Amino acid sequence: MTNINDYDFHLPPELIAQAPLPQRDASRLLVLDRHNGAISHHHFRDLPQYLRPGDCLVINDTKVLPARLFGHKPGGESEIEVVLLTQRNLTDWEVLVRPGRRARIGTQLSFGQGELTAEVVGNTDAGGRILRFQFEGQFLEILDKLGQMPLPPYIVEKLADKDRYQTVYARELGSAAAPTAGLHFTPDLLECLSEQGVKIARITLHVGLGTFRPVQVETIEEHKMHAEFYQVSQQTAELINEARMTDGRIVAVGTTSARTLETIGQADGSVRAGSGWTDIFIYPGYQFKVLDGLVTNFHLPKSTLIMLVSALAGRERVLAAYEEAIKERYRFYSFGDAMLII
Repeated sequence: MTNINDYDFHLPPELIAQAPLPQRDASRLLVLDRHNGAISHHHFRDLPQYLRPGDCLVINDTKVLPARLFGHKPGGESEIEVVLLTQRNLTDWEVLVRPGRRARIGTQLSFGQGELTAEVVGNTDAGGRILRFQFEGQFLEILDKLGQMPLPPYIVEKLADKDRYQTVYARELGSAAAPTAGLHFTPDLLECLSEQGVKIARITLHVGLGTFRPVQVETIEEHKMHAEFYQVSQQTAELINEARMTDGRIVAVGTTSARTLETIGQADGSVRAGSGWTDIFIYPGYQFKVLDGLVTNFHLPKSTLIMLVSALAGRERVLAAYEEAIKERYRFYSFGDAMLII
């Protein structure tokens, strides 16, 4: 049994990045050799130096919904915050509501100038609500007008450009949070990698807000992961399998891509196309089937994400790398710097 405190570390609050850098690939890149623990310091635009022709870089092309809405009860003045989580059908969504005590079943809500209204029609097992929306026209167009990006709770500054909480390759709308390791890529960097002979494979995993949910059990094996929807095309599966058969390395961009690959991975290291829901929990002791390397950001203490990274490189090496990153004043979390484990 593993104690949650084994994944704790102290992070000075001023190292939590509150805004993205002006240039995406100008972020710093800590490279960690997962075999010997060696650490070196670079910038993200140096990534091509560490990938070889025939390697396969797997990116998550999910797109973040502007899922945070601020409304009120008809005739009321107090603001009620709603964050969309999962769409059940054309009109019904599972949501988080703050303050929840003011959103009991039957409560009516109005957003904007009444372009969007909703009724609370149920509760979820996780303490959220089910809202039934009423609107005229296209829901996503209304949401784009009224909604804000659902930034993580540790980012308190307002985002000036909401496109900076999207990857440059985002196209499949459905996430409540960004796959932040991908925020460092630019079109030019992706083109450089392709010209170098690195295969770029797209998967989709829609990130839920559960990715920020703290582990609340002392023994990590007792933690229950949130389920997230993934989709992997036949073309992507063939790209990954071809790289594997020609001794290319499979490098995931982000823990979302990593979890998807390990969900669809077979015992021989190949993958199969498909879609579904995954609640895979990867922590030290896990035997990777597909993954050879990982591009990732720096994660919260005691989070499932730092456990996944530790499963790939070893807890002691990861915590040593984090200690080095703090000493070198790297920027942490969603808008922070990056790490390559290879």
